[in-house]
Amino acid sequence: MRKSYRAGVPALIALSIIVSGCSLGAEKTMNETDPPPVSYVDESVSFDTDVETDAEETSKEMVTETTMRELYLIDQNGLIAPQALPLPKSEGVAKQALEYLVQDGPVTQLLPNGFQAVLPAGTEIFGVNIKEGVAIADFSEQFKEYRPEDELKILQSITWTLTQFDSVETVKIRINGYDQEVMPVNGTPIGEGFSRSNGINMETNNIVDISNSKSVTLYFLAQNGENVYYVPVTRRINANEDQYQAVVTQLLAGPSNFSNLLTDFLQGVELIEAPRYANGVVTVNFNEALLNHIDGTAISEERLNLLVLSLTEQSGVEKVAIEVNGDNKILMATGEFLSEPVGRPLKVNSGKY
Repeated sequence: MRKSYRAGVPALIALSIIVSGCSLGAEKTMNETDPPPVSYVDESVSFDTDVETDAEETSKEMVTETTMRELYLIDQNGLIAPQALPLPKSEGVAKQALEYLVQDGPVTQLLPNGFQAVLPAGTEIFGVNIKEGVAIADFSEQFKEYRPEDELKILQSITWTLTQFDSVETVKIRINGYDQEVMPVNGTPIGEGFSRSNGINMETNNIVDISNSKSVTLYFLAQNGENVYYVPVTRRINANEDQYQAVVTQLLAGPSNFSNLLTDFLQGVELIEAPRYANGVVTVNFNEALLNHIDGTAISEERLNLLVLSLTEQSGVEKVAIEVNGDNKILMATGEFLSEPVGRPLKVNSGKY
């Protein structure tokens, strides 16, 4: 049975996501039958922090500059999901991002409800050396102190956190300066490095012939109380399927019944022709069932984001053009029109909880 996050859930607070090439509107409160809106968040923000000073300085405030970074954390379902959080501006951004993955570390006060850091408490990051697309992360001995069942989660969290940076495609692990051929607890091979192509939150209930299959990463929704956020999962499909059509087909099929993930797609949404690819843009043409807002005339922001996030996860796809019965001028739930291809969000799940 398809699981929709809009069925029988309490009022949802706003999600925040940045989408390039398209304005997705401002935050507003929605009722039970409407999805939460999505709003812009500046990539760089500032927060005022009170500090103790001499008497003549007590009226002044110090401004700490921060920048939004995606940290891949463990949610209440045991899945790795991105959360864009404001970290102090730093020159060593890759090293800093890993430091914010350590349990009981500086991320503690920033963790959204239901989320936890992934690296064992006390883990030190000695450095991150990036060269020719490869990031070599060097950890202290405490890195080894994790449960066997958390090994892949740790690998995925490190890899997806570091590959948010354009200069990183592959991640390798060192412990105390020594290259690791396998992970220290369960022995997962890592000598060649780990990348996003290795997947995240891999589904195991639809295993197909490995030699005749390939992986696609899809995005669904998860909910913790009133908070709703996007979660990537990797699913295997037939190797002969068209990559873009397979992504949309699997997205429309919804999340696994064995997960707690949700979807904004209801029955009846269909592609009316095969996706078209040209110059980094995938064009997908749907029937009118894609429009689920304003009496069936507009597309919800969640539905738009699920499509864009999933399709731009595929190699070579930079933007997604959406059509309904061949018309590319699509009304959004915000009341604005979508008439240009939409780029991938700069930061996913960027909001206050």
